[in-house]
Amino acid sequence: MAVTIKDVAALAGVSPSTVSRTCKNNPSISDETKEKVRRAMARLGYEPNFQASNLASQNSRTIGIILPVSAREVYENAFYLEAIRGISQYCNQHQYINTVVTGQSEEEVLQVVRSMTRSGQADGFIVLYSRQNDPVIDFLYNEGFLYVLVGKAYQFANQTIYIDNDNFLAGQEATEYLYSLGHRRIAYLGVDQTLMFSADRKSGYQQALLRHDLPLRPEYCVETLTVAPEGRTALHDLLERDDRPTAIVVSDDILAVSLERICIETGLSIPKDLSIISFNNSLFARLTSPQLTSIDINSFQLGIEAASQMINHIENPNLLATKIIVPHYLIERDSCRRVEEEEGEA
Repeated sequence: MAVTIKDVAALAGVSPSTVSRTCKNNPSISDETKEKVRRAMARLGYEPNFQASNLASQNSRTIGIILPVSAREVYENAFYLEAIRGISQYCNQHQYINTVVTGQSEEEVLQVVRSMTRSGQADGFIVLYSRQNDPVIDFLYNEGFLYVLVGKAYQFANQTIYIDNDNFLAGQEATEYLYSLGHRRIAYLGVDQTLMFSADRKSGYQQALLRHDLPLRPEYCVETLTVAPEGRTALHDLLERDDRPTAIVVSDDILAVSLERICIETGLSIPKDLSIISFNNSLFARLTSPQLTSIDINSFQLGIEAASQMINHIENPNLLATKIIVPHYLIERDSCRRVEEEEGEA
């Protein structure tokens, strides 16, 4: 079996990223540490890619920003734009370049990341999403390459630098807000459960229901990556039930806009017939009619913190993996209304 960068790191007693930087002769690594790493490399017979190392020294101070796989939807989501704006602002202030990586399939994204790491075109990557069993994260971790995750780590949590909101708490607070307005039939609309933020928001929603002895009804939870512009959906079925919900927690403003469209199709008025609370506080939340009550997750600050941690770990490679929680807050608008308890239970 071929010797890996992690084998060298284990023998030398350093992090894989320190080995990677030693191969690039990074000046942030002390001569003593470099010598220790080189002795481990020699003992194990590890041969670094010196061509990539030389390229890295010529094209240093570059950070890759990895977006989730998508043909189109990602580019419509203001969360990613705001996070990239925060990353770019911080990088500009510290003389780092950033480049965006995305694609229509996992294989396409992974191929680009492999190419960039092996040719030394990036000092590290900021991954703007977190999902279960992600091959990109597997590759970066196993190769010992520096990355920062925006979102809670699903795997390698103790060794991963990540920036996140407390999405469990945010989902709980969104549901509690609807409960405080008298709603008892509260549904959840979210994206794919493999995305960690939506899974946590759903768990927070469920915990709030249990706290108030409200039933967990599977038919009240709809999860989809997108809502088709035409045709019947699970949301139509939910909203046309005799015991339809009086309020819905929606994991993203874009999904909430789709929900508003379906409400118009089914003859429901917001907030008279259905109250909606969503997440991100994006431009979509302010352009809808009525405007959406939304939880602002500070997307711009998430980007700034991700860039800050990335640059800090590039320049101080022996730091322990950092976990940072960025606060959220509720923006009340016109998409929620108070109901009588009897109305909420009827």
